[in-house]
Amino acid sequence: MGSPGLMNRNNGQRLGITEPISLGGPTEYDVIKTRELEKYLQDAGLYENQEEAVSREEVLGRLDQIVKIWVKKISRSRGLNDQLVQEANAKIFTFGSYRLGVHGPGADIDTLCVGPRHATREDDFFGELYRMLCEMPEVTELHPVPDAHVPVMRFKFSGVSIDLLYAKLSLWVIPEDLDISQDSILQNADEQTVRSLNGCRVTDQILRLVPNIQNFRTTLRCMRLWAKCRGVYSNVSGFLGGINWALLVARICQLYPNALPNMLVSRFFRVYTQWRWPNPVMLCDIEEGSLGLQVWDPRRNPKDKFHLMPIITPAYPCMNSSYNVSSSTLRIMSEEFQRGSDICEAMETSKADWDTLFEPYPFFEAYKNYLQIDVTAENADDLRKWKGWVESRLRQLTLKIERHTYNKLQCHPHPGDFSDRCRAFHCCYFMGLQRKQGVPVKEGAQFDIRLTVEEFKHNVNMYSLWNPGMEIRVSHVKRRNIPNFVFPGGIRPSRPSKVTWDSRRSLELKVSGRTQDSGEGKTVSNGSDNERKRERVNDSFETNLRNAKRLAVPPSIGEVHEGSPPLSTVNSSSIKGDDVDIHRLEESRGEKSENNIPDSLRNVKNLVEVTFQNVEANGSVGCNPHNKTQAAATVDATSSGEAEKLAIEKITSGPYLSHQPYSEELDELEDDFEYRDQDKGIRGNIKGGPVESSSANAAVAVQVTSSNGSASSGDVYSNGNLEELEPTELVAPLSNVTPAPAIQSKPLIRMSFTSLPKATGKTS
Repeated sequence: MGSPGLMNRNNGQRLGITEPISLGGPTEYDVIKTRELEKYLQDAGLYENQEEAVSREEVLGRLDQIVKIWVKKISRSRGLNDQLVQEANAKIFTFGSYRLGVHGPGADIDTLCVGPRHATREDDFFGELYRMLCEMPEVTELHPVPDAHVPVMRFKFSGVSIDLLYAKLSLWVIPEDLDISQDSILQNADEQTVRSLNGCRVTDQILRLVPNIQNFRTTLRCMRLWAKCRGVYSNVSGFLGGINWALLVARICQLYPNALPNMLVSRFFRVYTQWRWPNPVMLCDIEEGSLGLQVWDPRRNPKDKFHLMPIITPAYPCMNSSYNVSSSTLRIMSEEFQRGSDICEAMETSKADWDTLFEPYPFFEAYKNYLQIDVTAENADDLRKWKGWVESRLRQLTLKIERHTYNKLQCHPHPGDFSDRCRAFHCCYFMGLQRKQGVPVKEGAQFDIRLTVEEFKHNVNMYSLWNPGMEIRVSHVKRRNIPNFVFPGGIRPSRPSKVTWDSRRSLELKVSGRTQDSGEGKTVSNGSDNERKRERVNDSFETNLRNAKRLAVPPSIGEVHEGSPPLSTVNSSSIKGDDVDIHRLEESRGEKSENNIPDSLRNVKNLVEVTFQNVEANGSVGCNPHNKTQAAATVDATSSGEAEKLAIEKITSGPYLSHQPYSEELDELEDDFEYRDQDKGIRGNIKGGPVESSSANAAVAVQVTSSNGSASSGDVYSNGNLEELEPTELVAPLSNVTPAPAIQSKPLIRMSFTSLPKATGKTS
């Protein structure tokens, strides 16, 4: 039996898979800073007023009445007797941010309708219920998405946005006091029902597994705001979404059960800066269950071995909620965690404040080169569908560019979209481009990603619901030519006169001479606090990523050397390094995370190896008890910083992953985008579709200037290993695309923006 701090006072359930790091309570400083944080969140408009809260409750009550009427109508049409019709019932549950209590004004309400076995999803939910909602004047913007990975009906009810899922249970009658947390509720349920139920089950389980719900909510509100300000809040873009941030915050609450939000925020950054990915974040042991549903387990599931940032859901069947994270987005988030940790440390000596932490990430100042992806359609309904489809595929463009250039050309997707008010039915997305730190600069070399861009566009144009007028255009744009409509008010800001935390840190790093040749083990905090030093994690981010790939790729596959022909013509990096801009965040980004590669012996030494034990009698998959004992590090409130640091290191080091030889034939990664079933693939039968109007063989030459002049011959990704496998149709070369032209005399990124002709022969 653990200490009282480990126990949920309601049911005695143990919280977390390890002992907490600290049981210390709040200090007077924590109380003051927490009050400041709460006021900051209040002033930021994160809380809805009482009137809106009442309106939401009324809408949910009305929706519950509607589904009860609907299920009785369905039961009667099925010929059930009067008693069964009278007993027929359906029930509305909430999940997501609303259920967690962290929603803001105007936020969507995630809802789930649970119905009986005779009320089908296709005919009844998306049929009869849809027709009923269409006839209601208070329902607007009704949009069913039956083919989504998780089928959903979206609409506004009296102005409140609703996302409504459906779960058909094997019960004839749905009791009003139904407990969906019981695993038996999944008996005989189809995959779509399991996915639909998962949102509610995970949300409720999170609330059961945190020691103090109010502190959890305040901390989560803070982290959600921070992630949005820093541009790392987007699941579809390869960053993290709402459920991911909730799970990360919940784990910190378990590790510091008596801490106030001020300390929880600080420890969030401290812990995840040191976290050795791909060790998973888990709130509880993974339960195998008795229903035979697949759970996250890299021992058995080859796809799970490729996940870079596993954040495991706590409800059966346990899954990785962050499968979309790629090497580029993990790198960006790791750097943001480090920045947050630095600022929280500076706040302790009054050298920073909450405004500093929440400074918006200046995306359009961070790079000198961008890709602009324009999406157009002929009407609002087509644009909504087309935009959603393109957005779901953008992550594939990021993966393709980085893979086809052996990760020497790095991409930073912006999580949002922008619209030009001067153009009807148009939106666009942006992606920052930069040469990977440490890639040698070779005069006369170039990146050629024309084929990559063509392949992406061809894949997007295979959209099964394509209509005339749906078009996509990919173009290169330099920072100085970014369109004005992306800026607030449509006004391009002048060069920033305000010295931000990021620009100041960038300048400090440059003045102190910290380049990639600096030591791997430490980072020195400069400025007026020169004597202060903080040790960094022994393994850099790139070492952790290499470890993940070594676990995933069998030795028999071998390495893809730089001379091996990739899908598109790829030459060595060629970005000049004689133009340094201290306002560019990529300078500090790269220097923080792109250290020289440790030698192979160091990699082997630091490789985290975990052996999953045999399934325990209770059906859970847990850690080796010996390892769990090692990870259990309880630190009193009076413990020193070194003791806490050691405790963090033990917990963040796992061990969880299995190091085993794998067969050469690895399963393809699942593509769980909302529109996955609508992708027909490049190798499929080509239907009639759009053809972008552009001159044949047109090419755009892009010169990318590096953030500093230093270069290293080391390249973590020179072996060409994939960070993630893709379906075969996404990586097949296009035989009808003109090969890249010969290398030109100066370093360029070359891109052709022509479209592939369709089978119809249609041109424009």
